[in-house]
Amino acid sequence: MACPMTMAEKILAAHAGLDEVEPGQLIECNLDLVLSNDITSPIAIKNFKQIGVEKVFDPTKIALVPDHYVPNKDIKSAEQAKQVRDFAREQGITHYYEVGCMGVEHALLPEQGVVGAGDLIIGADSHTCTYGALGAFSTGVGSTDAAVGYATGKAWFKVPESLLFKIDGQLAPGVTGKDVILHIIGMIGVDGALYKAMEFTGSAIRTMSMDQRLSISNMAIEAGGKAGLIEVDDITRAYMDGRTERPYTEYHSDSDAVYAHVYEIDAADIPATVAWPHLPSNTRPAADSRDVKIDQAVIGSCTNGRLEDMRQAADVLRGRKVHPDVRCIVIPATQAVYKQCIAEGLMDVFLDANCAVSTPTCGPCLGGYMGILAAGERCVSTSNRNFVGRMGDPTSEVYLASPAVAAASAVLGHIGLPEDIAE
Repeated sequence: MACPMTMAEKILAAHAGLDEVEPGQLIECNLDLVLSNDITSPIAIKNFKQIGVEKVFDPTKIALVPDHYVPNKDIKSAEQAKQVRDFAREQGITHYYEVGCMGVEHALLPEQGVVGAGDLIIGADSHTCTYGALGAFSTGVGSTDAAVGYATGKAWFKVPESLLFKIDGQLAPGVTGKDVILHIIGMIGVDGALYKAMEFTGSAIRTMSMDQRLSISNMAIEAGGKAGLIEVDDITRAYMDGRTERPYTEYHSDSDAVYAHVYEIDAADIPATVAWPHLPSNTRPAADSRDVKIDQAVIGSCTNGRLEDMRQAADVLRGRKVHPDVRCIVIPATQAVYKQCIAEGLMDVFLDANCAVSTPTCGPCLGGYMGILAAGERCVSTSNRNFVGRMGDPTSEVYLASPAVAAASAVLGHIGLPEDIAE
């Protein structure tokens, strides 16, 4: 009889063909999906060709999503995108997403049903951990590991210890999944979950929508996490049923599974939260951040570019104008989100508020384009990282917040809460 295991351990054991695994064990696993984008794919493609194989292991189990510098911003980015495009055509890659069809990868793949519960996924992008919200084990790797994944459909893992975060009770009005994960990162630090699987549970998690859960899992890496998992429940099933391309498998942690640490958090104690420069762990309540004057607000990214995020921002911006000293950039994460924003009139709200609205791209989040900061400028962003120079000049500053706080800040000209502008 297998020993008690966590979700993470069960998924890894199943993909290694083993009855059980334990933390620290080295295993080789079969992969359900290998992901890369327009920055990481060219390196992976080069390494793949050096391996000496002619064909990828399975063209239906590789996803190539050009989303960082597309539509191309310059010649170099155009060449990168062309490499990805040519490789996808050469190999017959099923899940290649061209401009006009693509979206920010970690919003696009769940939306398109490419990932699902029980999957084992590696991606040459650190925020691949997002899919843990669907009950998958997904983790970021380097481009070399992605190349080996292209060729063999396998990867090796050291089984991680698991941390359990039990968030029980009711969140205060206006507090979102983004605030929950910022609060947790502020509590344990950017290395508090180093090479550990973070598992999120509790009554507060169970009442959250998929969009909110995806935001939480997305930022597991900002605490050093190897993966960020949420148990499958009726909300997850309702999202996946009729959407996922192939049958999914649910794995649930055993009641007596062993965790490296269990954190118990009262949801009522979590405020609307802002991460100050220059670490996601440098958190403070948004209410204590009102003295921070801003030059720019960005609402989007793989953390908060989904439809619910757009709605939250629009609720704040409706009937108001962006502060004359602020640039507000809104980026729906996928074409489907963009289209639904039009259908619901959210685009009118954004444009009437004097926001700039972009086609899906990661651009400003990584300091690529569509919102680079000049020396000394400050930005409040719904993205996931605020390192030195992350969005532009090394002397610029990035503050991480939820869509509602970012939208309110854009109106106020300084970091603030929606109630600060209520009529």
